Amino acid sequence: MNFRNANRVCSLLLAASLFSLGSVPVPAQEPDHAVTPGQLRNDLQKAAATRQANEAAVREMLSTEAGRRTLKSAGIDYQKVDQAISQVSDEDLARMADRSREVQKDFAAGHLSDRDLIIILLVAVGLILIIVAVR
Repeated sequence: MNFRNANRVCSLLLAASLFSLGSVPVPAQEPDHAVTPGQLRNDLQKAAATRQANEAAVREMLSTEAGRRTLKSAGIDYQKVDQAISQVSDEDLARMADRSREVQKDFAAGHLSDRDLIIILLVAVGLILIIVAVR
């Protein structure tokens, strides 16, 4: 066998092996995702609902008669505070909402006076405005 024939045989063997590799079924790849799109969607919906509930808790405290009176006496426009609430981070909002719920519960139970509520409201409004101003 001469060099030319050997070269042809090698070329044919190489082509045959490449062709046969192309027809080998590749095993299905496992998805790389640890979270399914459905789970992600549910988590996003829960986070949005939690944020909405927290915003409502803070707004509820500020919209009470004592809250409005406090804002008015401090010369703070409720609309500005209301807009600022939507700009507060989720973590800060959650803390304020928890505190708002506690204050409302204590006030309803008679554990807080109007003066205590006014002080708490002023501090909460101050925090909201500071947090938004820093951003």
